[in-house]
Amino acid sequence: MSAPKYSAGFEEQVVLGIVRGSGPMAGVAGSYGLVAQTVGNWVAGWRREHPDLGADAVTAEEHAEIKRLKAELREARMENEFLEEAAAFFARESG
Repeated sequence: MSAPKYSAGFEEQVVLGIVRGSGPMAGVAGSYGLVAQTVGNWVAGWRREHPDLGADAVTAEEHAEIKRLKAELREARMENEFLEEAAAFFARESG
């Protein structure tokens, strides 16, 4: 008897549930009607394929969004610093 095949999307959903800390492996596996060993194999494979993501599992889209937001925050901080310096300059000039 061969093992049932699951879609890649389904496997990723289960694995991310484990990696993001939705619960213990046996509990998450059971909630999907799966054997914990099967899910453990999926998680191990996912971690081998995504060593840079570790426990903070994020999709490529989420990683790109985080990178964009960090750049946006850095720019906003620089603009804020410039405006604070400009306000201090004009306060000194007018006072």
